Amino acid sequence: MTASEFPARLARVRLYEQVAEQITRWIGDNGLRAGDRLPPERDLATRLGVSRATLSQALVALEVIGVVVVRHGDGTVVTEAATGHARIREAIRDHADRLPEVIETRDALETKLAALAARRRSEADLDAIDAALAFMAADVDHGGRGVEGDERFHAAVTAAAHSPLLARLMAEISDLIRETRIESLGQPGRPRASLVGHGAIAEAIRAGDPDAAARAMHEHVEMVSDVAVLRPEAESA
Repeated sequence: MTASEFPARLARVRLYEQVAEQITRWIGDNGLRAGDRLPPERDLATRLGVSRATLSQALVALEVIGVVVVRHGDGTVVTEAATGHARIREAIRDHADRLPEVIETRDALETKLAALAARRRSEADLDAIDAALAFMAADVDHGGRGVEGDERFHAAVTAAAHSPLLARLMAEISDLIRETRIESLGQPGRPRASLVGHGAIAEAIRAGDPDAAARAMHEHVEMVSDVAVLRPEAESA
């Protein structure tokens, strides 16, 4: 057999991918249906014999691909998709594969939108941006991840740019952006850090400084790209 005939090297299986598969099997084995809640993370980690950090990463991955949804005050809830995800590992890796390109696209579009918003924003636009910041801050203060508030903030910035075509492009990739949003805000300490980044963007837009607004948005999207699934040192089995 020549070197060219050797099979491709197998990708290493990360521990959180294995845990995500275990959770999905556990859901099926225990007959959980859409709307049922998983046990608290501490209990589930003990049952599976993994750390809380690894379990949290696995749950974020499952939320990104639609198997569960995390509801503040209601825990982790099974979705209808849980019974249809036979290829969990492949779905997670598909997400990881497209994540860099989605982030790259966000950077290109949202950096421009922030600059335009600094030039074109109205008082009503600034009020909407402030309202989104307050909504997210209240959620984070009460232990939430701020996913809806994050979405409202970026939507308010997009609206403030008054660029219908760019807004359409953002709408076209909204589902992919939501994946990056869930992935990022699932990182430890990230909701609070995102709030700080949002504040810098809002300040630059209010000041009418396009360069500062673009720079603040670029730095924010760079932070969004710092997620466990893209780090080479992430746990593997």
